[in-house]
Amino acid sequence: MIPAPFEYVRAGSADEAVALVSQHGDEAKFLAGGHSLVPLMKLRLAQPSVLVDVGRIRDLSYVRDAGDHLAIGALTRHMDVETSPLVREHAPLLARAASHVGDSQVRHRGTIGGSIAHADPASDLPATTLALGASYVATGPRGTRTIAASDFYRGFLDSALEPDELLVEVRVPKMAGAEWGFQKFVRRAQDWAIVGVAAWRRGRDSGVALVNMGPTPLLARSTMDALRDGAGADEAAQRAADGTDPSSDVNASAEYRAHLARVLVRRALEGRAT
Repeated sequence: MIPAPFEYVRAGSADEAVALVSQHGDEAKFLAGGHSLVPLMKLRLAQPSVLVDVGRIRDLSYVRDAGDHLAIGALTRHMDVETSPLVREHAPLLARAASHVGDSQVRHRGTIGGSIAHADPASDLPATTLALGASYVATGPRGTRTIAASDFYRGFLDSALEPDELLVEVRVPKMAGAEWGFQKFVRRAQDWAIVGVAAWRRGRDSGVALVNMGPTPLLARSTMDALRDGAGADEAAQRAADGTDPSSDVNASAEYRAHLARVLVRRALEGRAT
């Protein structure tokens, strides 16, 4: 289909982008790589009257060592997250997840900030950054604020970002030698995950997040509680679907998704990487 008519403007800085969206109101949307918003516009599920292109704001594309965490600019491409020496050293789980986003063409255009802001429960990077205990920095006309990943995802394609706020940075705690695993079950290569898992653990500390097991990316809190209490990978994985709300569709029933969650969490906790 063809999108509804819209006005296009290009921002030269984050401040200019925020000012443009504030000027045009709720009908304006930010455009980065375009891999989430443009398909919705073609289906007319989204009909913004103004697109504010932030894709060429170069100072929002970076990976930096910030002491106890990595600071990643929101416009950093998936391919740059995947191949960054800093990410591979200090957050290898995130690098592996980025390598599973779409195909090479998508990874060279799509951005980590766009994926997170879109808040799709079937997307790999929102769940992975949630598992890692990341936080997100947003800027808007009222200033800059930091939002914990655990407080960010509110509903299907709905986040804590205000309409006039721009996500500018992702802060990912360093993994400090933690064991980790990433699992993604798909029908075909490059498909959205039927179920996915991003997990790490270090002693009794852990982070386990689920892809496509509810209307938002989810922490497998029962599994994390079991690990904290000393359970092994297999025992903790049996609780992976507790508190989730998987859907049934043409790809899988809710019951099958729950089964996959238990199997994939066990594999991820055993340190397997897809």
